[in-house]
Amino acid sequence: MFSAAELRAIPLFSALGDDALNFLSGHSADIRLLSGEYVAREGDTTRVFFVLVEGRLEVTKLVDGDERVIGVRLPGETFGELPLVLNAPLAANFRAAQDARVLRLDGREFKTLTQWAPNLEPALEASVRDRIEGLQEVAAAPTAPMLTVIGPQWDNETHEIREFLERNSIDFDWVTATDTSDEYPKVRLRDGSALSNPSTRRLAEALGLNCSPRRPAYDVAIIGGGPAGLAAAVYGASEGLSTLLIEREAPGGQAGTSSRIENYLGFPYGIAGGDLAHRALEQAKRLGAEIVVTRSVQRIDPAAYTIALDDDQSVAARTIVLATGVSWRHLDVRALDRLRGRGVYYGAAPDEVRSLYGKDVFIVGAGNSAGQAAVNLASCARSVTLLVRGDALEKSMSRYLIVQLATKTNVHVATRTEVTDAHGDTHLDAITTIDTATNTTSRQSADALFVMIGADAETQWLPPEIERDARGFVLTPHVLETTVPGIFAVGDVRSGSIKRVAAAVGEGSMAIALVHQYLAQSTSSSRA
Repeated sequence: MFSAAELRAIPLFSALGDDALNFLSGHSADIRLLSGEYVAREGDTTRVFFVLVEGRLEVTKLVDGDERVIGVRLPGETFGELPLVLNAPLAANFRAAQDARVLRLDGREFKTLTQWAPNLEPALEASVRDRIEGLQEVAAAPTAPMLTVIGPQWDNETHEIREFLERNSIDFDWVTATDTSDEYPKVRLRDGSALSNPSTRRLAEALGLNCSPRRPAYDVAIIGGGPAGLAAAVYGASEGLSTLLIEREAPGGQAGTSSRIENYLGFPYGIAGGDLAHRALEQAKRLGAEIVVTRSVQRIDPAAYTIALDDDQSVAARTIVLATGVSWRHLDVRALDRLRGRGVYYGAAPDEVRSLYGKDVFIVGAGNSAGQAAVNLASCARSVTLLVRGDALEKSMSRYLIVQLATKTNVHVATRTEVTDAHGDTHLDAITTIDTATNTTSRQSADALFVMIGADAETQWLPPEIERDARGFVLTPHVLETTVPGIFAVGDVRSGSIKRVAAAVGEGSMAIALVHQYLAQSTSSSRA
């Protein structure tokens, strides 16, 4: 709570009388922020008046996927004017750059305060004009991408680089190369340096991403950066555990490739899987989790609780959380392997959407991921055809997606249909399908084929002490704990898990509670 003396020291309130200061003292909130904490978010429409009393705030805005600092607030300065004066949403985020103290006054109480200080409203209106002019300058300023990728459209390595950048929320330009005699892809960074056909790890290092653990040992090591792994990282770091997350590709897992998740709690209009993953990643990092990308785990020593990474590096952990998820199941059609990345994709491949305007697209699958991809692709493709092995979508797809698909005039559903062949020299140009009800085949022009037919657990690298079911999914006979004490399994890789994002997030957070119990028991045993 602010005292009247503290409030009088704020220039904006220095001329207020005792009655006004006492009113302000009794009706304002005294908010204390740690460095990195947000006091208000872009898009918030709550009518609130803020004054920074102590510390320093950064004004940030999401521009082309990156959170940019566009201004600062110093002690005595105000913010929150747009919702208060124009009833418009906040146009930026306000984040503590150091420990800070903020006065928060609801709009109704601010209106009452202006009866004692009629000069406040004109001052606020002038401030709004300044804010709007500043935002217009930010919007008009061109932003250079972090890098430019140069490569042929149907080059596999170029496709892998683009997919890696897209899934890691790295802003980039792509220039299609027509001269295929050179070595591609080429990557030109913002500082002018260039890389020729880099590995994803080499590129990650050049971009400043963390590719190696910084410590020899951690309280908890999480293998896999999907929703379950990210949730475990958020809760582990927030509860004071030294937390490491190891991801071989990009945070988000299978959910990160989803064009839109409509039924995740708290997002009434849905959210893109990549956006959800990016938010969770930033949250985990802000709370202190260490995120390592482009590293694969080769093996786990269940006796020493050590994790061997590629390049012969190892790291120790008091507990381990397996959150490796699953990998898309492949169709048993030989031609598809040859055309992978050149018109044939496993998963939704959101970065390919921009190249499919006016094209004919096919999706193999009947689950929610396939349905979400179809809805997304329908906005740009000339036609989208769902190839369904069964006789109806209702058996495997949520009702809300079936209803959405029915409203898309360019989406078609072919039931009892399977792909038997794919055609094309440099890239996919046609597929052959069979109608299993009539046993007739047909060849159809196709610009892209997305295969989304379920997924398998890749757990063959795990030691035999960590038992799995017949399909390779990890058994957890003790709630989320595996057959090795102190090693837990969460999310899709766990045998019997519910394949939903919300369930994975719940398991990831629950695992940290079990980690705490295990560490407490281990400490008690060692003392005894």
